[in-house]
Amino acid sequence: MIHTLDNKSLLNQGIIIFAYLAVLTMLEYFVAVAFDAVPILVVVAAIKAALVAYYFMHIYKLNLESHVEDEHSYAYKAATNRLGLWLFLVSDSFVFGGLMVARINLLGMTRPHLNQLLGLFVTAVLLISSFFMNRGETMMHNGDREGFLKNTMITFFLGLAFLLGVVLIEWHTVPAIAEPILHLFGEAPGTEPLTPSAGPAGAVFFMMTGMHAFHVLTGLILLAIVWRNGRKGLYDEKQYPVEAAAVYWHFVDLVWIFFYPALYLIGSLT
Repeated sequence: MIHTLDNKSLLNQGIIIFAYLAVLTMLEYFVAVAFDAVPILVVVAAIKAALVAYYFMHIYKLNLESHVEDEHSYAYKAATNRLGLWLFLVSDSFVFGGLMVARINLLGMTRPHLNQLLGLFVTAVLLISSFFMNRGETMMHNGDREGFLKNTMITFFLGLAFLLGVVLIEWHTVPAIAEPILHLFGEAPGTEPLTPSAGPAGAVFFMMTGMHAFHVLTGLILLAIVWRNGRKGLYDEKQYPVEAAAVYWHFVDLVWIFFYPALYLIGSLT
């Protein structure tokens, strides 16, 4: 089982899983551009989500300490907190699922006019952030506080870059910043930016990315808190808060695994 692996094996496993995710992300981009084969895109997204849920979010840990009977032990409290977190994430998934249903009903087999290269870039940034979060969590679990602090800091700045890429550039919040960057990604000068009032496409895009951006922001706050507490040595022995923050961050990544093809890849331009 995965939880019996040593520290080096877990770190190497994280590299392998990230490599799979990177290859699958490039595959779905290529499939969308060359073939527009929706079933393949759905299957690839499902495989990526399964990899993140099992290897990065550690869903198998829900049964890891089911045998613990001492209600006052830290292992028992961590197990119950873990179950509570997953119940929250499942309930939160219904919000994102509702947004996906709205996207399908309102847009069908069309998609908003968005820069696909920029979408691929911000997706890569978020996937890389999950890779570093996994490394940081693994290192903290094995007593490497400095490694945890370094990797969590990298995760934070990558997450911030993703958030700014969506809010500043994709939303065109600051045209003076957005337009030159979009031009670097091949956007033609004078292209009309998507707005919330631009029909169903605009409404769907801003609702989906807005809700996701809110969760990214809350994830960044959690990362800042666990980094600060970790620096004080609060997790040297009791590390579940680090796991909880990591699971939440990977959940944000998992949601984007489905939002990315739904917004950037599937369907023809509206």
